[in-house]
Amino acid sequence: MIEPLGHSVAAAANAPGVTRAALSALLNGRADLSPDMAFRLEKAFGVSMETLMRVQNSFDISAARKRAGDIKVVRCRGVE
Repeated sequence: MIEPLGHSVAAAANAPGVTRAALSALLNGRADLSPDMAFRLEKAFGVSMETLMRVQNSFDISAARKRAGDIKVVRCRGVE
């Protein structure tokens, strides 16, 4: 999203009003996209917040499915 515009991370962080560190963490997968950040990116770069949040949601679902074997639960039975 940023590289095709020819911006560095530091310059691109200025537009949505976030720190370079926050944008870098998001772009490098060290931070999840929050609704607030998605809205800022929408306003700054024109990519819809809904699209950005759908991408984050798909990533989160995929990550949870990969951890399925590590997630232990007790199946809840219906109340009689």
